[in-house]
Amino acid sequence: MSFVLAHLSDPHVPPLPVARLRDLAGKRLLGYLNWTRNRVSIHRRDLLDALVADLQAQHPDHIAVTGDVVNLGLDAEFAPSLQWLRGVGAPGDVTLIPGNHDAYVRGALERFCKTFDPYLRGDDDASGFPFLRRRGPVALVAVSSGVPTPPLMATGWLGGPQRDALDAMLAQLADEPVFRVLLIHHPLRSAQSHKRLTDAPQLLEILKHRGVELVLHGHDHVHATIHVDGPRGPIPVIGVPSASSIAHGHRPAAAYNLFAIDGGHGAWRCMQTVRGFGDGAAVSELERVRLV
Repeated sequence: MSFVLAHLSDPHVPPLPVARLRDLAGKRLLGYLNWTRNRVSIHRRDLLDALVADLQAQHPDHIAVTGDVVNLGLDAEFAPSLQWLRGVGAPGDVTLIPGNHDAYVRGALERFCKTFDPYLRGDDDASGFPFLRRRGPVALVAVSSGVPTPPLMATGWLGGPQRDALDAMLAQLADEPVFRVLLIHHPLRSAQSHKRLTDAPQLLEILKHRGVELVLHGHDHVHATIHVDGPRGPIPVIGVPSASSIAHGHRPAAAYNLFAIDGGHGAWRCMQTVRGFGDGAAVSELERVRLV
């Protein structure tokens, strides 16, 4: 039987709590104005709940959430966001990584990691990034690209220590009979400089030499598929829309992906199924693609 990995991202769990005036300094003020004027009508809790209910009805073996659970890193956001995540699944069944909104301002990432700690630990029970979780034939390698940035910026950064640790972890996994999945919030290539992963070239070099079978990300709120170089051929890199969004502009409505993984070392097979709102009022299958 296939091992089924579900992937959703950028839930931006609504609604945004009422903010205290003292919390709205610097970047948070701009973010709050953007939320009240624009994003409040884009990110809807009813869509998020319907998407999660459909995902759970598919009975995946594991769920990956690639960041942006909160919006402005306000203290009042963390408890309701944790309650939402517990409704998605238990820590053993859900792997979480932070996004740029989870590290929106200085101190927010530390609060995020403390709040969601059980979802952010590897099999060795150590805290920090990268971490490794083995589920069935799948090795989930989780990194953090979320860092505080100046106003109007949403870039990401792994940094040298995390890249070195990732390189060592992938080297150890290289000859194991596991399907390696890298979880990261930021895409590996971005046409928007203010949203890019700033050390993407160094990460791409690691992947070129060490390899993984699949990379999953969020951040751009769109369906995305590219391929990057790996040691044995191209590696698929898959992005997914926001899990709570209506369709607006060039961004599609909320969706998630399922990856059915089977086969074995050197002969893996992976089928991607996209489920989301599409043009309808209910979640349905939008596409099915053989990736590997």
